[in-house]
Amino acid sequence: MHSILSSRTLAGLAVVVSSLAGLTSCASELTRTGSSPAFVIIDSIVGASGADPEEFGVPLASDVQTGGGTFNDLGRATMRLGLRNPGSGTSPTAPSSLNTITISRYRVEFRRTDGRNTQGVDVPYAFDGAATVTIPAQGSADMVFEIVRHQAKLEAPLRSLRGLGGAIIISTIAEITFFGRDQVGNEVVASGTLSVNFADFADPVGGQ
Repeated sequence: MHSILSSRTLAGLAVVVSSLAGLTSCASELTRTGSSPAFVIIDSIVGASGADPEEFGVPLASDVQTGGGTFNDLGRATMRLGLRNPGSGTSPTAPSSLNTITISRYRVEFRRTDGRNTQGVDVPYAFDGAATVTIPAQGSADMVFEIVRHQAKLEAPLRSLRGLGGAIIISTIAEITFFGRDQVGNEVVASGTLSVNFADFADPVGGQ
């Protein structure tokens, strides 16, 4: 009798553990992408140096000093919508106007591949910014935002790169997280990355 009860108890515990694992997985996914039935697909993120703000590309060569001045750098994200369960049950097969998502805030964090990631010492400080763009149900939208602030180039560790000082070049990966809501009010989160190399690069010919 004791062994039978133990087996049943263990079986019950296994079911509970399995259910909890499923709930944890769902909670993790909601935390990562938000609670909306629609989600954001980031097709690309490119950057443009403040020294040449019309030229977007990858990686972003962030010039810490240009012609004696300091300029912020820009990022541009191309985004479109997708549905979590298209065509299942009563779910639509394509996003509707209620699924359109308005992005209103973003966060930029920098990290290095060598693991030295102390903000203000090894990499620039993370920051939050505001920019608004609405991603339509069909098609895509571009969002231009500030990815490297003026202030970051006046603080450590970027300040020490001026005049080819310090480490000469600091290579980082910028992780950009976008926050928004669909038209019903459900929260949406999406993340992408961009390589950013910091240095005192040669000024563009005929540029600023």
